[in-house]
Amino acid sequence: MFSHFFIQRPIFASVLSIVITLAGAVAAITLPVAQYPQITPPSIMVQCTYPGADARVVAESVAAPIEQQVNGVEDMLYMVSQSNNGGSYTLTVTFKPGVNLNFAQVLVQNRINLALPLLPDVVKQAGVTTRKRNPDILLVIGVFSPKGRYDGIYLSNYVTIKLKDEIARVDGVGDVNQFGQQDYSMRLWLDPERLAELNLTAGDVANALREQNLQVAAGHFGQQPAPAHIPFELPITVLGRLSEPAEFEDIVLRSDSDGRKVRIKDIGHVELSAKSLDSTSKLDGRDNASLAVWALPDANSIATADRVVQRMEQLKKSFPEDVDYTVSLDMTPFMKESIHEVIRTLVEAVILVAIVVLLFLQNWRSALIPLIAVPVAIVGTFAVMAAIGFTLNNLTLFGLVLAIGIVVDDAIVVVEAVEHHIEEGMTPRAAAHKAMDEVSGPVVAVALVLSAVFVPCAFISGITGMFFRQFALTIAVSTVISAFNSLTLSPALAAILLPRRGARKDLLGRVLDLLLGWFFRLFNWTFRRSTSLYIRVVGLALRGSAIVLLLYGGLLGLTWAGFNGFPSSVIPKPLRGTKWGSFDLANGLPRGYIPNQDQGRFYIAVQLPDATALERTQKAVDHIQRLVQPLEGVLHVTEISGQSFTYNANASNFGQFFVSFDSFDRRRELARELGLDMSSTGITLRVQEKLDQEVPEGRAALFTPPPVSGLGSASGFKLIIEDRGDLGLPEIQKQVERVIARSQTSDKVEHLSCIFRANVPQLHVDLNREQCETMGVNPKDVFDTLQIYLGSFYVNDFNRFGRTWQVILQAEGRFRNDPSKVKLLKVRSAQGDMVPLGAVLSIREIGGPINIGRYNMYPAAAILGATKPGVSSGQGIEEMERICREVLPPGMAFEWSEINFMEVDAAKNIWNNLIFPLAVVFVFLVLAAQYESWALPLAVILVVPMCILGSLTGVAATGGDVNIFTQIGFVVLVGLASKNAILIVEFAKHKRESGLSRHEATLQACKLRLRPILMTSFAFIFGVIPLILGTGAGAEMRRTLGIAVFSGMVGVTFFGIFLTPVFFNVVEWFIDWRLVRSQRANLVGRVLLFPLYALKMAVVWPLGQLARALERSRLAAKRRSAAAANGTAPRADDKSRRSETITDGRNRDGRPPGAAPEQHAKDGNGETAATRGAAQAARSHAERGNEENGNEKRQ
Repeated sequence: MFSHFFIQRPIFASVLSIVITLAGAVAAITLPVAQYPQITPPSIMVQCTYPGADARVVAESVAAPIEQQVNGVEDMLYMVSQSNNGGSYTLTVTFKPGVNLNFAQVLVQNRINLALPLLPDVVKQAGVTTRKRNPDILLVIGVFSPKGRYDGIYLSNYVTIKLKDEIARVDGVGDVNQFGQQDYSMRLWLDPERLAELNLTAGDVANALREQNLQVAAGHFGQQPAPAHIPFELPITVLGRLSEPAEFEDIVLRSDSDGRKVRIKDIGHVELSAKSLDSTSKLDGRDNASLAVWALPDANSIATADRVVQRMEQLKKSFPEDVDYTVSLDMTPFMKESIHEVIRTLVEAVILVAIVVLLFLQNWRSALIPLIAVPVAIVGTFAVMAAIGFTLNNLTLFGLVLAIGIVVDDAIVVVEAVEHHIEEGMTPRAAAHKAMDEVSGPVVAVALVLSAVFVPCAFISGITGMFFRQFALTIAVSTVISAFNSLTLSPALAAILLPRRGARKDLLGRVLDLLLGWFFRLFNWTFRRSTSLYIRVVGLALRGSAIVLLLYGGLLGLTWAGFNGFPSSVIPKPLRGTKWGSFDLANGLPRGYIPNQDQGRFYIAVQLPDATALERTQKAVDHIQRLVQPLEGVLHVTEISGQSFTYNANASNFGQFFVSFDSFDRRRELARELGLDMSSTGITLRVQEKLDQEVPEGRAALFTPPPVSGLGSASGFKLIIEDRGDLGLPEIQKQVERVIARSQTSDKVEHLSCIFRANVPQLHVDLNREQCETMGVNPKDVFDTLQIYLGSFYVNDFNRFGRTWQVILQAEGRFRNDPSKVKLLKVRSAQGDMVPLGAVLSIREIGGPINIGRYNMYPAAAILGATKPGVSSGQGIEEMERICREVLPPGMAFEWSEINFMEVDAAKNIWNNLIFPLAVVFVFLVLAAQYESWALPLAVILVVPMCILGSLTGVAATGGDVNIFTQIGFVVLVGLASKNAILIVEFAKHKRESGLSRHEATLQACKLRLRPILMTSFAFIFGVIPLILGTGAGAEMRRTLGIAVFSGMVGVTFFGIFLTPVFFNVVEWFIDWRLVRSQRANLVGRVLLFPLYALKMAVVWPLGQLARALERSRLAAKRRSAAAANGTAPRADDKSRRSETITDGRNRDGRPPGAAPEQHAKDGNGETAATRGAAQAARSHAERGNEENGNEKRQ
């Protein structure tokens, strides 16, 4: 046999394990570290600008043609766009997880090229950009002046000139943007009154700039072809583009006949200032430049962030005096901390497993053998992970934590079997050989089952499939390595390390006995008493198998109710609507997706009333900063006025906060010192309370990050309301408000908000074109005058600091603070007269959108919200869908976006719903192949639902929901439940084949396998305790998985040791009955003949019994007649002898004539040696027949 070779060659076995461990150790050093694998859906962003256009024009002339072409691109999930009043357009196309990002970008770019001919010329001139981008920010770097020497404009431009491009070149960075960016611009502030006095217009200024500030290529002196006597070729330079404010102020606008010149400085002033002041940024209450860094969707976030910080440290060496930087928002500390916590959990699990193994084996030599299996299997797994491209992330590490309790199982079974034979007097080497003959089958079966249970994971698509596959391959690989180790190294070590029976213990063994001997003796006494009680209970269960099966049916019903609840008809009225933990009697356990986590940060999105000025927004934002900054646990507060990252909006009435917390260790210290809840939930609740009390002038919504970076901009849900019936933007707002109003009466969702407004106050200019014609005014001059004076009119460029900046014209602020002053602006007529605009136009107030969103080509608005505490994401989705179906009229529809889209899509996937049945089917098929039986695997499979019942009980008791991690736990438990059952069934099958009855074989298997079952089960149970009790980063996910597998393993261990013997006994009875009754009958034939058999049993058999009874009566009457004729009476002893004989020649107890009674004695299970012999003969006959059939087929 395979293992015997290695028992004889222990060095060979050791070398194999050392090679596996070394390969894994080398691979572990090179494995990249990440929070999660690449599970986020790839997204491509398309951006362009239509200068001067409002949101409606951008949506109609830019968004529509682009989206018509991009729609339906290969592997696209959905697309969402935003058109703003500033003329900007942004489209984000999200693809299926796993799609190559570069390939997706090429696909989108090809579609954009098809749309270019349909776009306005000015948009094509500016260009349409397509880039890869992660939807979630990786870092926010704040550059500030500690002593206040530099203002925000200087800091912003220093970042633009010196830092932004450097960071963009860092490997893994997808995009770099600046919040509140204030690029340099040459601002020409005009005085309209002074211009009118000098009979000049804004257009005159723009023309002068175009003529006198331009890049000139003056040529070369002596350039070829040239006369031969020219000795030199010299380039000619001129002052074309100006660069200083004074140079722009000296530009001549007009020269009068008297020699007087009108310059720009005569009608305004020039300064080097910011191109746009529509947005500002502050860090901890002081001016700063906030640089946001996005990683590529397929980049390693931790490694990318580290490279960015390293580059910033290098650039810091050249910072000016009184300029410094800090990372005000960093996603990676949570990632690093969570991985560190999982590694610590891994170590704690190893220690607890070692304690359990030592407790049961009570010998350091015996305990050492299973513990050696842990590093071999765990470290060896790293080599396979590196080969298949895995990273060292939370999911793979979770799998390794669970694998610790699994990989020791096989070695424990080997050691326990070897020790059992040593106790019977065998030498360690002989005991190892004998033990491997017995346990090689179970070891291989367990490895196959634990590997097969994860095969269905390959069929799961999307993010769910990626989660499952990380666990599946990690556990399957470690299990296979463990099984190989148990067949090679473990028996070899057992033959060497384990002492003979009665051998004197070594020094370490004597010390162990001295310290823990009393505890071991107490444990052994308790275990022996418990084993005796257990065997008696199993014996009762075997005799009452029918009752046990009925109880099992009830447990199956409870398992089903755990998912779906009880029918309302069986729930008493007083109990309807009640819950036990999170279990609802009518609906079962709630569904979730990915649990939220404390990631050390949160966001605040601020929205003031429509058309609020930026200055007022800035004051409100500053007020919120002063409320949040002093709170305990808050580290940095980055504030932005004029835009909202969470709402994806750019307007003067929006604001945004990025708030980062102290480290987890610091917050734990504060919690002990202050007695406050310093978790993310506790801090955000205190912040929300302050916002509700002290920010009455606007809405400040608080959001936590999404559970997985890249799956949206915030946690909670994002519901899209679409106009599919062309009902108009006002109707969208109306229906959104109705949905939000209805949700306020719900007990499952809260904090719903939507920024979309169809009627934001605006000023509309009505130009009287007839009056323009009458007065000789060119309408274009009117529009140019409005744009130059009231907008930021871009004329041309200038060069400075090695870059190109814009020259912008605009009226001074005092001419833009009152709508009535617009009519006082003047334009020159064809006759040369200055005509006030009030003579040719009128102004009125209207309502219109400042931004228009589209989702999958339909005009749409997004509703952000959250579920109430204790309500799962699945319940929130169901509640919002119910509200939408009740509220929305025909022509309106709803869809989900971001993480909710993934959750709904996963629920619809048929493979996701069949994962557990498929796992059970694959386990059944593996066992059927292992046992060469279709019936015997049922003894193993039937116990599987009990692990699900135990897991659901634990989840309900702790208030959890059924999410991805609990589902992963279910799949793991299917394999573990089967493992325990295999240990009983395999041994009972072996004893049964040796000639024992079902009853005796089952009881012996239970008695001999109880210890390894409990040992392996407790090793796993104690190994996952650190997952449940852990704190710190990522504890929410670890706890969710830990509770599911812990409670499930406890449940299946308790139920399994009692139910598995009953299942085996019943299945064996069925096999015996089938073999005796129809040895090689075809299953289809038996099914077809079953009605005839039933007819025979119902009619023929009773008639036969009646005929025999009549025959006995006839013979008895004949004997009596003969006796009467002879005049003698029958003797009592003859009557007794006659009564012991029946007509078929058998004795009353069923023995054939002459058979000894002990040959036909029944055992406690109602089975006789004769029937056992018949069953064995039939089984052997069937096996020979199968072998013959196989030989015939091969021939």
